[in-house]
Amino acid sequence: MASRRHPPISATTRLTAVFGDPVEHSMSPLMHNAAYEALGLDRRYVAFHVTAEMLIAALRGVAALGILGVNLTVPHKERAMRAMDEVSSEARMLGAINCVVNRRGRLIGDNTDARGFERDLRALNVGVSGQAVLMAGAGGAAAAAALAMTRLGARTVVIANRTSERARRLARRMSRITGGRTDFRWRALDALIDPDLLGRVACVINATSMGLTTRRFAPLDYSATPYDCVFYDMLYSRAPTPFIQGAMRAGRRAADGAGMLAEQGDLAFRLFNGVAAPPGLMRRTLMRALGRG
Repeated sequence: MASRRHPPISATTRLTAVFGDPVEHSMSPLMHNAAYEALGLDRRYVAFHVTAEMLIAALRGVAALGILGVNLTVPHKERAMRAMDEVSSEARMLGAINCVVNRRGRLIGDNTDARGFERDLRALNVGVSGQAVLMAGAGGAAAAAALAMTRLGARTVVIANRTSERARRLARRMSRITGGRTDFRWRALDALIDPDLLGRVACVINATSMGLTTRRFAPLDYSATPYDCVFYDMLYSRAPTPFIQGAMRAGRRAADGAGMLAEQGDLAFRLFNGVAAPPGLMRRTLMRALGRG
């Protein structure tokens, strides 16, 4: 789609935004503003550095200032729920929100993590139907990934976490939420070097911050997985993450969370603006910014 002239900022310009701490690294303004320009909309997407202490006050400002909607990054996704007038069923399932939509002064909380992850896996033609999946992590990202795995038809999801009790709690919660459609199991991180388990998984997911806060990933026997096993890191960066590097060295297919971010951008854009972004524009904009053509 040919780009239209972006209207100059004026008294009629409407805002959307992302709240985060930190937020300087966010690629969301780049993606959303590319869509606004392509559609010729008198709107802008900006990033606000909002600390945990100021979150509730900032959310009140969304309605007061007529901001159409905001995305939320960590550490705000759980605490923001208390400031909502309404929360979607998916956000309640996951216990967190990452989108706030302003509907005539009422704040509606939603969560696009699972949908964004599922959409990216479908775009990458990653099939897990009837298969076993191994996932590292037991936090909010892991819950979203687990829900997406059920929707994609995974037979078994093994949740591996440094604290196995936390993995157990998530496995039991997801079993209740999904009505037993997927067999959720839990392990300590030694599952990542268990050849019997690794030999039968179709996908290995990193839903931890390892690689973002550290320069290495936990011990993982990549070579024990089937040759067609896919490794997916929910983190993303310009250079391959440590998790992705290991998969590449083993000759396994690998992807990071950049595509998931683009899919979430598309979902949020429609929620905030009531119209869809030009197909594929957000993904192309993000990939170019990351130096991936």
